[in-house]
Amino acid sequence: MKIVIAYPPLSRKGDKKLVPLLSQNRQFQWFHSPTYIYPIVPAYAATMLKNAGYEVIWYDGIAEKKTYKEFLNFVAEENPDLIMMETKTPVVKQHWKIINELKTQNSKPKTVLVGDHVTALPEESMEKCKVDFILTGGDYDFLLLNLCKVLEKLTTELEPGIWYRHNDKIKNTGKFRLDHDLNTLPFIDRDLTKWQLYAYKNGNYKRTPGTYIMAGRDCWWGKCKFCSWTTLYPNFRTRKPEHVLDEIGILIEKYHIKEIMDDTGTFPAGEWLKEFCEGMIARGYNKKIRFNCNMRFGTLKQKDYDLMAKAGFRFILYGLESARQETLDRIHKNLKVPEITEGVRMAKQAGLHPHLTTMIGYPWETKENALRTIQLAKELFRKGYVNTLQATIVIPYPGTPLFDECKKGNQLRTLDWNRYDMQEPVMETPLTDADVKQFTQGLYKSFITPGFIFRTITSIRDFDDIIFILRAAKSVLGHLTDFRK
Repeated sequence: MKIVIAYPPLSRKGDKKLVPLLSQNRQFQWFHSPTYIYPIVPAYAATMLKNAGYEVIWYDGIAEKKTYKEFLNFVAEENPDLIMMETKTPVVKQHWKIINELKTQNSKPKTVLVGDHVTALPEESMEKCKVDFILTGGDYDFLLLNLCKVLEKLTTELEPGIWYRHNDKIKNTGKFRLDHDLNTLPFIDRDLTKWQLYAYKNGNYKRTPGTYIMAGRDCWWGKCKFCSWTTLYPNFRTRKPEHVLDEIGILIEKYHIKEIMDDTGTFPAGEWLKEFCEGMIARGYNKKIRFNCNMRFGTLKQKDYDLMAKAGFRFILYGLESARQETLDRIHKNLKVPEITEGVRMAKQAGLHPHLTTMIGYPWETKENALRTIQLAKELFRKGYVNTLQATIVIPYPGTPLFDECKKGNQLRTLDWNRYDMQEPVMETPLTDADVKQFTQGLYKSFITPGFIFRTITSIRDFDDIIFILRAAKSVLGHLTDFRK
């Protein structure tokens, strides 16, 4: 059985300059300056299938800059039995069209869709296109292996969470379960999944080649109303620290990786973090790589940050989201505004590089609220507490409490999924569309203070630092273009 894990080329209204950030991404965005993130869960799926004896082909038409015609020719030449594609709300209609076109080819491969959108609305995609299977939930690597074994009659029972067709009727095996043991996952076959595609063009890396791993799925808080991955992972699980450390050892020795981004929604804290850091130090990995992760404010103490720095951590990403307490409360962030400043201060004191993510365009957000967020970002840059920042427009993805709230309150401007691509607000808000883009740009410009520029220049120690600064500057310019009015 030949299986293709595919990201077909996509475009926005035929604009070839825009690159979709689809894989391994909780928010979809078209970028002028491309970033490629390693699709970890699809990579696990490819590895598990190969280990089970299946022929597997990894085809990322986005990162490999293929044309759509080249993708169709590839499918015709390889004649796979099954193609799995990850989708997301703003491009799901493009995937419906692709699947219907694949069904006109002679081979008529079986098609599978995965991702947060089809987990939230599986029946919609079964009705709108000729897709054969939808794997709901975030453990679709385990589900894909189960599905292939059923198709080959190696087992008879489909796991919960799978949608399929039988006698022209849409069926499903019930609600998905997240009861798979992550410690049974194999280490990703990085050669099979073309790791080098994702090793360089990524703003999170200071030194390359870099790569991604996931110590857990996905966030131990998991209650933020806007986060699309709470749909995939309503509960939290981790691999054992030793399992993660063993993988890091392979990445160092076999692939000569210099920087690793762990993309667990929020990195484990407490005893797990302590054991992991002590393992990094004991094995000497802290002297060979830099380690990056996502973290929540209000969780760690100064001693935790100090230990992380000693263990080789560099970049630490926080979701600031807003500087207004009412907004943080309404999105269930479980965060107090003063904890933001204190968190980055402690991280910076330990020698880490804090990165903030912020959003503009909440349905209740006024100009004053947005300006308060920009002012806080400016203040944190001025004090030298923050190194980098990412700003986005709030998008309510199907399956999230924010989407349900806005739909119930008639605050959604449209249900045309193509427009959920962060090119415009899709919720009613006191701000105009021009305001939202202007304030989003304002966040990107907030770091431009004399103090920040002076500190950046005086922090240069080697050629890698210069390359990183130039790459970061290009990325910021690209983001300013992304939100051009």
